[in-house]
Amino acid sequence: MDPATTIDFARSAILVLLEIIAPAMVTALVVGLGIGLLQAVTQIQEQTLVFVPKIVAIFVVLLLALVLLLSLPFAGAALSGLMTYIAGRIARY
Repeated sequence: MDPATTIDFARSAILVLLEIIAPAMVTALVVGLGIGLLQAVTQIQEQTLVFVPKIVAIFVVLLLALVLLLSLPFAGAALSGLMTYIAGRIARY
């Protein structure tokens, strides 16, 4: 296996990882921007104010995604597709 193939495997794995964690990351981004805007407007500069809402929002998004079974089939299909791709590439060598 040459270095280009290894880099291709790593790139594919990173893209699948980004697809799977996108809902949680977007939620953290939106909540963080909202809290930052609120802090800028009210001039409340409490450092711990940012963490609790982010954690709660991410927990709620992940819980809703698991309860509604929206992300589990998608994540399973993405990981299965990645594994099929990697196994196919390995079998060619």
